[in-house]
Amino acid sequence: MQTNKQQAARRRNRKAARQRSREPKWDKLDNTAHLFPVIAGENMTNVYRISVVLDEPVMGDILQQALDMVLPKFDGFNVRLRKGFFWYYFEENGKPAPEVKEETTYPCRYIIQNRNNNYMFRVTYYKCRINLEVFHVLTDGMGGLNFLKELTYQYLRLTHPKLREQEGDRLSADTSLNLEDSFLQNYRKSHAKKYRSGRAYIMKAQKLRTQEFGVMHGFLNISQLKKVCKSHEMSINEYLVAVFMWSIYQGYLHGAPSERPIRIAVPVNLRPYFDSVTTKNFFVMVSAEFLPQRESHGFEEVMQIVKDSLRSQITKENLEDIFSYNVSNEKNFAMRAVPLPIKNMAIRSVYTTSALANTSTVTNIGNVKVQKAYEPYIRMFHSFLAMSKGQLLKGNICSYQDTLAFSFSSVLEEPVVQRIFFRTLAKEGLDVVIESNGVYYE
Repeated sequence: MQTNKQQAARRRNRKAARQRSREPKWDKLDNTAHLFPVIAGENMTNVYRISVVLDEPVMGDILQQALDMVLPKFDGFNVRLRKGFFWYYFEENGKPAPEVKEETTYPCRYIIQNRNNNYMFRVTYYKCRINLEVFHVLTDGMGGLNFLKELTYQYLRLTHPKLREQEGDRLSADTSLNLEDSFLQNYRKSHAKKYRSGRAYIMKAQKLRTQEFGVMHGFLNISQLKKVCKSHEMSINEYLVAVFMWSIYQGYLHGAPSERPIRIAVPVNLRPYFDSVTTKNFFVMVSAEFLPQRESHGFEEVMQIVKDSLRSQITKENLEDIFSYNVSNEKNFAMRAVPLPIKNMAIRSVYTTSALANTSTVTNIGNVKVQKAYEPYIRMFHSFLAMSKGQLLKGNICSYQDTLAFSFSSVLEEPVVQRIFFRTLAKEGLDVVIESNGVYYE
């Protein structure tokens, strides 16, 4: 027979267990994510957008229903950001999903969490398009795409009952729920700084009006593009980064020498190199650099510089060195013991230096593949980035089936680079279909 003390102890243990079960789960930020809460604000939102275009108009109420069903399955999105004494951290949110809205404003706006049920993403729609906008602290483009595809599948199952009968409401086999911090899992001790910090050429020109945001997509046939790239012995990524760099050189330097290099940051998805399926951030930046030292460098010369620059950096060993240096700083005991406000000041300082080391960024989401059952309902994917310090124009590459979208996002008033970029592609024999959000035609 149990004593009164034993019975009381059991009651206390049961009560404590119930309390623990009600306590929200929490998780650490990955190595890259530590930066974003420190620098984000109205003028530098650190929000990116990935969109899927369907072959039929989107119904907002059903999209909301799909989001309500999908969100609880994704612990990496079902969180809010909290501030600790030493670091920011994620805590399980538990509130209803954010409200799905028809798009009526410019994209990639700052996400104010307490106006968004404390979530760090938003879902909007416009005509046939579903937009997912994500605060980069949650995940990179691959993690965002992983979530958007599953949201789209669920939406299509709800709007097409036969599809739901065929597929059910289960997650697709290629959808990842992995929340590993792959930086920590794969880093090795390193003390060598592996990224450039010298200042780059910065594009300066009249800006659009406050809150305006220019978007321009150029759609290319992939088979046609591959032939052109093959003729230059370049990959698609190398070629488009080179055309982008050439367009800045022609549009802003007009072929003249420069004291500072044009440097294009190129994010590299690390998952294929380290056998990772994480839905957290897992990428590093390399950069293509071109310093015009005389009058009128040729297009072929710029292409060769970009090709050599990227190929020398995109190796597993070099990529490992880059993120290992960053992780070693995070794991430094002296750094870990510093209170968060002081850490934030140091992070801002380091970010300013590194941000001004690049003229712009071109990121490649890659070729998007969806489950075969959903292919007939999906027309296209595309993506673009918000602006960051010193970078008032950025590029993004995304392809689906036989079409590639090169998307510009910009707060510069005149589409100087965009115009030269697409004209250069046309001169190379490529057919380009251009679509814009209309900012440049108002």
